[in-house]
Order: sequence, then C-alpha cells, then structure tokens
Amino acid sequence: MYGWIWRHLPGNAWIRALISLVLLLAVVYGLFQYVFPWAEPLLPFNDVTVDGAGDGGAGTGVAPGVEEETAR
Repeated sequence: MYGWIWRHLPGNAWIRALISLVLLLAVVYGLFQYVFPWAEPLLPFNDVTVDGAGDGGAGTGVAPGVEEETAR
C-alpha cells in the first residue's frame, strides 16, 4: 500500500518525501480533531471502579490493616 502511494506521488524523492510528510500530518490532524473526540465517549477510560473509600484508601497515608494510632 505504501509503495503504491509512493509511486503515485509526483516529483522526485525529496518532493515525494515532503508530500508524504504533509499527508501524514494531515492524517494525524484529522485523527486528533475529529476521530478521537468522537470516539472518546465510547471508550471506557472514565469508568473508575476504585473509589479509595475502604481501609487505607488512596491518600490516607495509612497502610491497609494498620491502625491509625500505630501508624503515627
């Protein structure tokens, strides 16, 4: 596929490389501006199952199973 694209681009190797770079940047721009924002709500990255409310949860500074008085 890449060979087909390379053969069909006009110009010598330097011009083809420049056009290929512009095409690559256009694809990346399209992905970041349109495809990724559209797909973000469909992906489960914000489905957090750990809430830190248990024994020694996140941010308490106390290891699980250790009483708070002995941890000081």
